[in-house]
Amino acid sequence: MTNKELMMRAIELSKESVRNGGGPFGAVIARNGEIIAEGSNNVTIECDPTAHAEVSTIRKACRKLGSFDLSGCEIFTSCEPCPMCLGAIYWAHLDKIYYGNDRKDAAAIGFDDDFIYQELDLKPAERQKPSEILLREEALEAFRMWQEKEDKTEY
Repeated sequence: MTNKELMMRAIELSKESVRNGGGPFGAVIARNGEIIAEGSNNVTIECDPTAHAEVSTIRKACRKLGSFDLSGCEIFTSCEPCPMCLGAIYWAHLDKIYYGNDRKDAAAIGFDDDFIYQELDLKPAERQKPSEILLREEALEAFRMWQEKEDKTEY
């Protein structure tokens, strides 16, 4: 499939999602023009705030390929990824992102991801969600264990 055909599939998935009670977002992961996985936004359907189209599609692609590394694959998504999805895309090592709508288009219909992008630029103490370090020394033990583990699978 061409890039335009793959993007059209992501857009169609976003429309199907709206018709089925989900959010207006769809995504496709492909390798060499072949669809590996596809999905749509199921936040309200599954009562899961992480069930965005991109995250759901990454999960499906990883299961299908039996790997957490999606190098060699590209993602086609109907809208510019939110910060969570962008993070997942980087963690999955996808090679390239294609998107239809941008975050301003999403904000115009009530999906204002820009707020989170702005929060990320702030120091933790300045963010709207309070956070504090608690039991750091105890938590560092797992990091020491990881660092010393010789048979770990790095990612």
